[in-house]
Amino acid sequence: MRVLMLSWEYPPHIVGGLGKHVKELVPALAAENVEVHLLTPRWLGGSHKEEVDGATIHRIDPPPHSELTDFYTDAQRTNGRLEEHARRLIHNLGGFDIIHAHDWLVAFAAITLKHEFKIPLLATIHATEYGRNHGYIGNDISQAIHSTEWRLTYEAWRIICCSAFMANEVASVFNTPRDKLDVIPNGIDTSRFDELDGVNLSGFRSHYAAPDERIVFHVGRIVHEKGVGVLIEAVPRVLAGFARARFVIAGTGGYLETARRRAAEMGVSSHIHFTGFIPDGDRDRLFKVADVAVFPSLYEPFGIVALEAMAAKTPVVVSNVGGLAEVVIHNETGLLVYPNNPDSLAWGILETLHHPDWATARARNAYNRVVSEYNWLRIAARTVGVYERIARERAAVTW
Repeated sequence: MRVLMLSWEYPPHIVGGLGKHVKELVPALAAENVEVHLLTPRWLGGSHKEEVDGATIHRIDPPPHSELTDFYTDAQRTNGRLEEHARRLIHNLGGFDIIHAHDWLVAFAAITLKHEFKIPLLATIHATEYGRNHGYIGNDISQAIHSTEWRLTYEAWRIICCSAFMANEVASVFNTPRDKLDVIPNGIDTSRFDELDGVNLSGFRSHYAAPDERIVFHVGRIVHEKGVGVLIEAVPRVLAGFARARFVIAGTGGYLETARRRAAEMGVSSHIHFTGFIPDGDRDRLFKVADVAVFPSLYEPFGIVALEAMAAKTPVVVSNVGGLAEVVIHNETGLLVYPNNPDSLAWGILETLHHPDWATARARNAYNRVVSEYNWLRIAARTVGVYERIARERAAVTW
């Protein structure tokens, strides 16, 4: 099985869950004897071509940005570069069995190559413009993205979604037949957290909190949909019930300055450490030293960060939305709270801080579930099953 995979994100360029997903899926597919060639724009450097754990990564330089174009047009122009490289690759290798595209940003190239070479297209939909904007498709660029997402789902032979929530959204928003959808969750490799077990991290922890403070940790893109505003509103409520709570909010994004201003207005800035960007190693160590990891998203197709916390054996509190509600089992592997509700979020945090033994038991259950249900080899095997189904169906019909 030879697969041409297209992704806007791949290390060293990772923005969110999509990049993390592709980074882990590619070597797991290679371990399943799939010959993977990943094409990705070369945003932040890296080799133009390299072998990574049995897969071949092709980083293609995007065209220079023009002040006369918008993001959507830049994406189209970059896809032109991906197409050019893919054509050469197809001719040199003799073709592919599957084209596997991740989200709309690579849809232009994927759809063109599908028709030009008559190769079936598989799409993984990680999120939608409709969902990110809570059902409002406003300006011209948003409408263009929404239309491109629809076309990708229409052109795809099959569609993988990371949660039942996401599958329902794709079916309802794009009128996609439900028998065209496969639900395969994201995964997590626990090894990087397992390596930190037993390591003395007290010195590292002291950079973020005093010994008698309890760390409430949030990490991710600092954007409205991740619910950081809800977390800021919950801070005084938490402090009223647990005065020695210390909030560590890691990440960057367009909502960061708004969050800082609101914290200052509420007089709680001294209790919050906005770290900005942090390296992966520091993020992993923060998970290990945190007393609770909090993800109050307003919209979340899956929520890989919640899996990361569970893999680190950190108690989790998440909003009862989207994929988070499928990953976390209330009172068993974590706590679910009402979305967009600072009082409910504060309750979940206080319940965790006041009852550390119960929280530890939930974290232990969560880790066991991550190991058994969300390991990448299992996810890769299910993905290969979709590849094989498409290949069988393609072989049985004329184009």
